[in-house]
Amino acid sequence: MTTASLNLAAARDLLVGIGPFAAGLIVVALLIGAFWMGARIRRREPGPPRPEEQPRVPDEGPVGEVLENREPDEVPRSGDRLTPHRLPAHGNIRSRTSPTRQRPRWDEGSSGSFGSGGPGGGR
Repeated sequence: MTTASLNLAAARDLLVGIGPFAAGLIVVALLIGAFWMGARIRRREPGPPRPEEQPRVPDEGPVGEVLENREPDEVPRSGDRLTPHRLPAHGNIRSRTSPTRQRPRWDEGSSGSFGSGGPGGGR
């Protein structure tokens, strides 16, 4: 080997070592910059609310719980395929108060879920 080829090999080895080091420095600089920018944005945000700014229970007491049974509105029947934008309320299922106050229960002997392997209700 000649000295020229040795010098070329040494220069190539130097570049192989400097390349990942430079890439690492760039990544570290980007991470430090992102942290600095995040801290700057965080300083501009309002602080947490003070105790006197916290929500309070109304003078008439806590809001009562409403227990009611809801049942969905029926899907309109037609011969055409219905897409969500053609449904009432654009595909959001509306519900109404059920006329009965009794909660729906599963049939006796039914597991209460689909595909559980139970015998199911005999109808």
